Amino acid sequence: VQLQASGGGVVQAGDSLRLSCAASGRTFSSYRMGWFRQAPGKEREFVAAISWSGGSIYYADSVKGRFTISRDNAKNTVYLQTNSLKPEDTAVYYCAASKSTIVPLSFPRQYDYWGQGTQVTVSS
Repeated sequence: VQLQASGGGVVQAGDSLRLSCAASGRTFSSYRMGWFRQAPGKEREFVAAISWSGGSIYYADSVKGRFTISRDNAKNTVYLQTNSLKPEDTAVYYCAASKSTIVPLSFPRQYDYWGQGTQVTVSS
């Protein structure tokens, strides 16, 4: 599976962005998908994850209520709607695909494939 993330940009606090992650291959629907982010000098941190059907969703506490993960298996794409952005949300956002069955899929080591990342910068 090859992943291509897009949709990042430079926004002001309170704005929204919709990140997309397009996957190649016909087995996309069999993967659980996740979003992580990494700020300069910090470790990569979990943001959100979604099961293959979309029936199970998990969020980091820091984004709960502001971010929404979703997927469209017909389009081989997973989305991250980010609302009410804060300066502390500034990071490179990565999408990833996992075959792991251990929830909530919040550890990078659970993921098998990674996209190249898209930069989100939130100014105050």
